[in-house]
Amino acid sequence: MKRPYVWLLVVAVLIGLPSLAPSQRPAPRLPEGTKAYRDLEYVKGGHERNKLDLYVPEKSPGPLPVIVWIHGGAWLSGDKNNPPALLFVTRGYAVASINYRLSQHAKWPAQIEDCKAAIRWLRANATKYHLDSEHIGVWGASAGGHLVALLGTAGDVKELEGKGGNTEQSSRVQAVIDWFGPSDFMTIAGQAPPDSRIDHAAADSPEAKLLGGRIQDNKDKAAKASPVAYVNKKAAPFLIIHGNKDNVVPYAQSVELAEALKKAGVEVTLKKIEGAGHGGPQFNSAENRKLIVDFFDKHLKNVKKG
Repeated sequence: MKRPYVWLLVVAVLIGLPSLAPSQRPAPRLPEGTKAYRDLEYVKGGHERNKLDLYVPEKSPGPLPVIVWIHGGAWLSGDKNNPPALLFVTRGYAVASINYRLSQHAKWPAQIEDCKAAIRWLRANATKYHLDSEHIGVWGASAGGHLVALLGTAGDVKELEGKGGNTEQSSRVQAVIDWFGPSDFMTIAGQAPPDSRIDHAAADSPEAKLLGGRIQDNKDKAAKASPVAYVNKKAAPFLIIHGNKDNVVPYAQSVELAEALKKAGVEVTLKKIEGAGHGGPQFNSAENRKLIVDFFDKHLKNVKKG
């Protein structure tokens, strides 16, 4: 696999870059033969965060399957710069990396509304950018993992679609890679390990800032913000990767989601990384890279492995 530096960005994105201001972050190093379209407005006249970057091969034999990267940062930081998925351009994919409104800009469900608007925009503009609108996958970490999981389970749930335009298009996705994202706000506090860095029940928790108040005071909203609440047999295939020593998002969150998907008859693989925390170099192993490549190739390119 060429240009391994892109995979190393995975570690930087997960543990370092979200704390930096956008002006401080390096521009992504583009793989050779990549064309970049930056700051495309996916909600006409929307918030300044309603923009995405699109990377495509300069030469392509046909419509490109799409991988959408959704950044983490506790729903209150992070941006679309340096998407770990960028290397997939060299494998014949289009890669989109999106910004979405953070919790200081708008409360839930603005964040998933933005993600769904971005998916619809990609479909509406598929011909212009030579995209395969029937094969769109999503990949995200932490808060981004939560949002991609919702895209995978909530499909065309009308109450989460928002008013971002292109309503004639579907916001369904065909594959989900969820890296240690919260899946059930109703159980996350009780699953937290003793060394948890976050009190998920506190008034200043990331979840409280997202919902506009403590989870226990906003149970209906918290339940509707949980990917597990929407699991059904039509959910997209999932690859979930989570460290069992995560002291930010409990590993039990991914176990819960995987079990719900399996019960619904949805294809799901849960990869537990022994000893790993909330991100880190273990996620960049050759084994995990192969899992990701094979998963997207199977579900977005219909490539069958022997």
